[in-house]
Amino acid sequence: MIRKHVIVRGRVQGVGFRYITSSIASKYHVTGWVRNEYDGSVEIEVQGPEHRVALFLEELGQGYRFARIDSMDVTDIPAVNVLKEKQFRIRH
Repeated sequence: MIRKHVIVRGRVQGVGFRYITSSIASKYHVTGWVRNEYDGSVEIEVQGPEHRVALFLEELGQGYRFARIDSMDVTDIPAVNVLKEKQFRIRH
């Protein structure tokens, strides 16, 4: 089980990027959260088996019709107890 902290910069707010992120997370059965930041970036924490997190990040990095990703900074962070986090959430 691994956990990643991700900062995505570009045109990623106001274009449905958090919902796309949540949809991808559901597809790969990973947990965590996503939220908009005041500087226009999007912050994500994602957790799951290494191969699923890798697939999530790969698909996320492809970008989407209305979003434009300029950079995606990914760092390793400690995993959280799976009993405390059972799904992927959109934070507001």
